[in-house]
Amino acid sequence: MICEIPQYGLRAYALFFSKHGSREEFKQSELDWIVGQSMKKKIFALLLRSGWITKSSKDSYRCTSPENVMNGLFEFKLPTIIKEAKKGYAFTGLSAVEIWSDFSYVQRSRERSPYFIKVLKKDLTYWKEFFNRHRIPYYINQGSTIGEYAILIPVQAITNEEKDGIKVETLKETLRLSKSNDMHLYAYDYIKKRYGTAATQRA
Repeated sequence: MICEIPQYGLRAYALFFSKHGSREEFKQSELDWIVGQSMKKKIFALLLRSGWITKSSKDSYRCTSPENVMNGLFEFKLPTIIKEAKKGYAFTGLSAVEIWSDFSYVQRSRERSPYFIKVLKKDLTYWKEFFNRHRIPYYINQGSTIGEYAILIPVQAITNEEKDGIKVETLKETLRLSKSNDMHLYAYDYIKKRYGTAATQRA
């Protein structure tokens, strides 16, 4: 999984790729005369964890190709990463419509990929740290950027259901939302057909 990296990591990657491309191996010793031991370990740990380099043997590495890095930065990672979260949440709004409709309705693209997520107000610090740790941009209530990002909606209480391993706003509330907007009627019809009597009763 490719993640964004800070400037010091980008400079190190650029150095390795300019010297070795994505096929030649290199070792940590290439930084011996440039940075200290602790910084060298930090750089290699960052590049490995973020997917910009891979380990080819016990002490040798290769650069991930720039093409794969660039494409990887625009992969949809958040639905997988959020499964690691230790606090309660619920995908809400148009994100809930996407999930309950099995993505027959899709609000995202590589250029702009928002996720609307209810979180408890008391857990807001946790969520800020969570998304910072995974290098996913986030905003409180509103905001926008290129690629994937989260819109956190702080609330006092959360009611959710689980679908496909993630927590999402209830089917009843999602049906109400999709029914109220003509643009989402296809998703509404899909959800009703998908869940049949259960969907009708819960709505």
